[in-house]
Amino acid sequence: MRNSIKGAAKAFFAVVAILCVRSAAAQGNYEIQVYGADTVPPKTLMTELHSNFTPEGQRYYVDGVIPTNHQQHETVELTEGITNWSEIGFYIFTSVQDGHGVQWVGDHIRPRVRAPDSWHLPVGLSLSTEIGYQRPVYSPDTWTWEIRPIIDKTAGRWYFAVNPALERTFHGPDVKQGLGFSPGAKVSYDFSRVISGGVEYYADYGRLGAFDSLHNQQQQIFIVTDLNTSPKWEINIGVGVGSTASTDHLIVKGILGRRFDWGRRSPAD
Repeated sequence: MRNSIKGAAKAFFAVVAILCVRSAAAQGNYEIQVYGADTVPPKTLMTELHSNFTPEGQRYYVDGVIPTNHQQHETVELTEGITNWSEIGFYIFTSVQDGHGVQWVGDHIRPRVRAPDSWHLPVGLSLSTEIGYQRPVYSPDTWTWEIRPIIDKTAGRWYFAVNPALERTFHGPDVKQGLGFSPGAKVSYDFSRVISGGVEYYADYGRLGAFDSLHNQQQQIFIVTDLNTSPKWEINIGVGVGSTASTDHLIVKGILGRRFDWGRRSPAD
């Protein structure tokens, strides 16, 4: 049994190695979230609104991209459970800013699978792949693809998650930049049954094997709280600070999610 688990895990990450031939890094401020390994159950729709405001960001146009300073990003995320180990998500990105009004930014689609419970792994393990389009005034790389392995673990009141994401550009100036590395991580602690608090980290290091200088990397640290008011609701609030010159200096984020069961769930696969 142990050898079969190891073999399945090797095959799982071989998919990442095969698919991620080349990528480009792009740490956007539309959906700021460290994923957990669990997927949405079948016959369940998860609806989320990601609200992110940048009080202190980029103030000048760079390569024709609108400055992020005082941008309000509203992202609608819809995730439907397919089986007990798979789901598919869809994003609608928007931006609100003085002088530009309300703008549609782009759409992404995100299928995801996780390691079945029958594997009995000591950690949660899943793999997300996301492809989509962004308008060039908001991202010079208009078509991108992300591969995101997800590893998490609950230990008593502590929760740990790591998302070592890899990104690829299909259309835009970063097509030839190679494989990009944009990791995310989270550590949180349950202070009570309702309130937990912790730290989230997001980064864009640049091309794998030849990282950008620290000045040109993007790194953000968020202090966050999660409110576990009900299994049907997801509430996450945080304040983030950019620790490098190329990162928006201050961002406030919030996630409000609601699960809807639209039918009787099937037995475990």
